[in-house]
Amino acid sequence: MVNAVNLWSKERVSEEKKGKTKNILEGAEGFREVLPGIYILPAQGNALAVEGEEGIVLMDSGPGRGATSKMIEALRSVTDKPVQMICYSHGHLGYNDGADDWITHNESRGETAPILVAHENCRKRYIRYRETKGLQQKLAAMQFPGAKIKFTMRDPEMTFTSRMMLPLKGRRVELLWVPSETDDCIAMWLPDDEVLYAGAAFPGTTIPNIGTPLRTQRFTIRWAESCELMASLGAKILVQEFGPMIDDPKEVHKRLSATAERLRWFRREVVTRMNRGMSEGEILEDIAYPEDLQQLEYMKARYGAPEYIVRDIYREENGWWDRNPTSLHPESINDAGDAVLSAITDPEAVIKRAEVLRDEGHVQLALHVVDLIANAGTVDETVLRARALKADLCRRRAKEIRPYVSKALYHSSAELLQAGQLSWCSPEDDS
Repeated sequence: MVNAVNLWSKERVSEEKKGKTKNILEGAEGFREVLPGIYILPAQGNALAVEGEEGIVLMDSGPGRGATSKMIEALRSVTDKPVQMICYSHGHLGYNDGADDWITHNESRGETAPILVAHENCRKRYIRYRETKGLQQKLAAMQFPGAKIKFTMRDPEMTFTSRMMLPLKGRRVELLWVPSETDDCIAMWLPDDEVLYAGAAFPGTTIPNIGTPLRTQRFTIRWAESCELMASLGAKILVQEFGPMIDDPKEVHKRLSATAERLRWFRREVVTRMNRGMSEGEILEDIAYPEDLQQLEYMKARYGAPEYIVRDIYREENGWWDRNPTSLHPESINDAGDAVLSAITDPEAVIKRAEVLRDEGHVQLALHVVDLIANAGTVDETVLRARALKADLCRRRAKEIRPYVSKALYHSSAELLQAGQLSWCSPEDDS
């Protein structure tokens, strides 16, 4: 067993540099023929095209622009049949922003527009996203620095609840509801070909990204149940969301089953500690993770993280309070920051102490110390120096931490702090 303290420091994420999204959202396969008439397309992750006698079913349209153009080019290099349906693997922005491009492509060929298919929860998700568009843009900017997301949401025209067989002539194609990363995730099952496209329900390159810092809850056991459902199909080939295709039936079953088992382990361990009265922080400090989380490629903390999962399970059963009485009815952030600063007789000593901790390699401890100054509401030269130091600490912490999302958020926060800011609100937001 291994504690969280050193869990991330052993291996760096080669796909990510300085919080940028280089390759982090790209599929591992590019363009590849799985079986005759079944193709992986390069999208946001691995998309899938399935050819029937008269047309094609597509899983995910890509993020639009050049990425979707490459998908179209790849598909047209092997078949000239029309795209009859586009299925949304899930409703996260970026995966289906390219739907309009495919519709335009059909129109240019004199063909009818493809039917857009998704789980019924996708429509509800898009209602929320339109209502909270400003929030979604800020979250995306912080989590994916430099990424260009179109925020184009075209509602599905056909939805289903649990399972649906698609009307593709000459090939059986079934859609399955597999709630996991989102409550509208679907998998594509080709029973005659014994090919399973798991999409976001099985990333393939990371431990399930449950509890991601900026997102809504993902419900660990629900995700485990979806993995168990997919494992029960007996697929010979598994197309993962980001990882390489798996074409060993035993390995397919093992990966899906092992993921479900480990997610259930997380639930048991966290619930046991909650029942003892432990707080979130106490659980994070106490829990020890199985060694194989470091050994299995599909369970490594490249995007998701064990700590995230612990936090998500805790949130399922607890409210927002961190059990510190001070936080029940706090003063404003600015006033509280000023009050803390007023109690410090030598702010420079605090900054110097944070610098010493940093130089000794205790970056996280240095962050805790510098917050005594950096969070002050009244901004003067000392506070700005503290925020600049905190920016440096964030960048250093990003090098220590393995999950991409944490790295990105450290770098995004550093950019704000370097500019002397704490709030995510831009000046135009206040006008």
